Amino acid sequence: MLYANQSQTNITVGLQYQGLLERLMFSFLTSVPCCVFLFINGTMLFTLRSKHVFRETSRYILLYNLLFADTVLMAQSQLMYILAASRLWMTYPVCGALGMLAHLTRKISPLTLVAMSLERYVAVCYPLRHATIITKRNTGVAICVIWAISSLNVLTQVLLMINSHVENTVSLQMKDFCGKESIFFDPISDLYEKAYTYCLFVSAGIVVACSYIGVMVAARSASTDRDSAVKARKTLLLHLVQLGLSLSSTLHNLLLIAISKIIDRILSVRIQIFLYVLVIILPRCLSALIYGIRDQTIRPVLVYHLCCQWKRSPLLSVVPAKAKISVLIAS
Repeated sequence: MLYANQSQTNITVGLQYQGLLERLMFSFLTSVPCCVFLFINGTMLFTLRSKHVFRETSRYILLYNLLFADTVLMAQSQLMYILAASRLWMTYPVCGALGMLAHLTRKISPLTLVAMSLERYVAVCYPLRHATIITKRNTGVAICVIWAISSLNVLTQVLLMINSHVENTVSLQMKDFCGKESIFFDPISDLYEKAYTYCLFVSAGIVVACSYIGVMVAARSASTDRDSAVKARKTLLLHLVQLGLSLSSTLHNLLLIAISKIIDRILSVRIQIFLYVLVIILPRCLSALIYGIRDQTIRPVLVYHLCCQWKRSPLLSVVPAKAKISVLIAS
């Protein structure tokens, strides 16, 4: 699997051949969309903590967990890119800590999508038992399990990293850009990560696909709420798309390797930067955009918070807020 750090390593190997002006330009072009997406995600996270209904509903709690992990990963990825573009070399402990943070947050997304898919499956197929199965307490337990599984994977990676560095590293100061290849020397680490990643995504894909099929079957039942089943089916389809985007980093890595072999290094770096924004940065904002637009409960509150700076402006203070938004904010 291609990680954000790994893609940044491929990108920044060629940054040393770029001039200062070009590096500044690419840093600006990647930082602007990243800052916009961070603002949207941050506003969405604030929105999900601003209302009682969001704090008490399981699907919104899981969405908050997904957005939090994606936001942290997006910020870490852009920070690593800027440090590499600035040609700042770190020490191995700092690079390892940032790399492990990326490992941790990256594995949260597919596991959370599995939990969200199961929640929708129970809501449609077992509507009478949904309130007793999908409780706030059970949702909290599920989130703790998700973080525990991801943390266990990170702990294993740390042990492998320490073992490889004890045998191969003399100085703590790095002599290259921080990336996956810079901190993992042992082939066992690569084999372990590939096995874990493939098992994780295959298992997650099977669970989401089975949930989708189960909802489709339930939608044909006369006792099932057809509208609810259709909405759940569309939501699960979006979960499959999100899972696919997370998995697309594997194809992204193969594509980068192929590109680097057929074109010169500078053009390859430019294409890699474009793919970095398209495959690494953009998907981390899709959850906020998808749920912010589709969910009728989130949308008005999100729009209000996104526009709050304009509404507080003296020039716009006389403009009344929409009734629907006012009711939600006052509640």
